[in-house]
Amino acid sequence: MAPLLSAILIATDEEKDLPGCLESLQGLAEEIIVVVSAETGDRTEGIARAAGAQVIRRKFDDYASQRQASLDAATGEWCFWIDPDERVDPPLREAIRDRLAAPDAQAYEIGFEVRFLGRPLHWGGMGSERHVRLFQRKKGRFVGGLLHEGLEIDGSISPLLVGKMIHTPYKDLSDYLGKLDRYTSLAARKRWDQGQRFHLAHHLILPWEFFARAVLKLGVLDGQPGLIWAALAAFHSWLKYVKLGRIAESSRDSRAHSVPHEDKRGVKEG
Repeated sequence: MAPLLSAILIATDEEKDLPGCLESLQGLAEEIIVVVSAETGDRTEGIARAAGAQVIRRKFDDYASQRQASLDAATGEWCFWIDPDERVDPPLREAIRDRLAAPDAQAYEIGFEVRFLGRPLHWGGMGSERHVRLFQRKKGRFVGGLLHEGLEIDGSISPLLVGKMIHTPYKDLSDYLGKLDRYTSLAARKRWDQGQRFHLAHHLILPWEFFARAVLKLGVLDGQPGLIWAALAAFHSWLKYVKLGRIAESSRDSRAHSVPHEDKRGVKEG
């Protein structure tokens, strides 16, 4: 008999976060699918198998394809998409059980509580985060590419009003800075592929976004973690556009080197 709920997730070097995530799924999902990047070099795969998850080792190409692979492997009537740095709180667990017993939509939005430096962020644009994470397996499909992936739902979407997904995207400042280079590089490449280009006005993003998050969106009310988050988020937004400019420079240099040179007699070399 097919399971009612399959939890699906992707993981790369997640041996620190994965155990807590899998523990929060116990008693909720009858099936757990973990797609592990072939580049993973830590104990992620072993931890997933020890928890009873079905593990698929796959070369990472992009986030959407990786997530779709987890969905394709699931057999449950419903799927629950979760990341290793996320946890299901007890009220959400009960809300999911209740809703699956009497569904009234094809997918459900779930509220998020983002935690940073040991504190929940309620302000600065972080207090109203919601995402579709619970859906009928046959009604969902992952789309996107290099960085951000999305979930397309063929059907109606309703909110789950009880419970939260607890999300701790960065354990500390070192963890944030360690991921900053990868994420901003991927974001810059995505913008380049979409035809976006760097302009001097992009330098204004850094001061404006900090002001918007810290003051206009009241991030200051979250204390020091809120102000640090506002500053780092502003720097992140600015840096990806700076890197977009660097891609343009590299592209111009490559074209210049590929143009055949003319010798003094006007004959093209090569």
